[in-house]
Amino acid sequence: MLVAFNKPYGVLCQFTDRSSPPRPTLAGYGLPADVYAAGRLDHDSEGLLLLTDDGPLAHRITDPRHKLAKTYRVQVEGAPTPDQLQALRDGVVLNDGPTRPARVALLEPAPSLWPRDPPVRYRKTVPDAWLELTIHEGRNRQVRRMTAAVGLPTLRLVRVAIGDWSLGDLAPGQWRIAGAATV
Repeated sequence: MLVAFNKPYGVLCQFTDRSSPPRPTLAGYGLPADVYAAGRLDHDSEGLLLLTDDGPLAHRITDPRHKLAKTYRVQVEGAPTPDQLQALRDGVVLNDGPTRPARVALLEPAPSLWPRDPPVRYRKTVPDAWLELTIHEGRNRQVRRMTAAVGLPTLRLVRVAIGDWSLGDLAPGQWRIAGAATV
């Protein structure tokens, strides 16, 4: 079984949390029994999370050797220049090595998304912009580190697709059976 879940902001990609006080987890969303996250989204990121009870499928989804595309809508601080966008397309050097080239597009107008709770801080004197960014890796906080490396700090990050699976019209906290597929 494969489940597509729209992970809300502030929710951990696990079913338990031993911190005090406990943080919100996947346990509060009525997900089917015996499914586990195939990959991660940071607690401060939102959007598509795939869960499965199929270990080999989870491995194919998460293993970088399969180069499965992950697409994000990214709100960044600043007005991206052509050079900054090209740097992302070429791949940037992070402290753990260079990234693979990314597919990047400036989204104008901004995408229509649900409001985030808490909202992103608005600053009258600092512009922001939305990018669609597709990567084929999955390093820790990679998209945030990539945009920061080119001078465009991430304000909001929403994953909208993994391979052929997409978020579609799922609202935050909603899920649907996505079926099983080969990767």
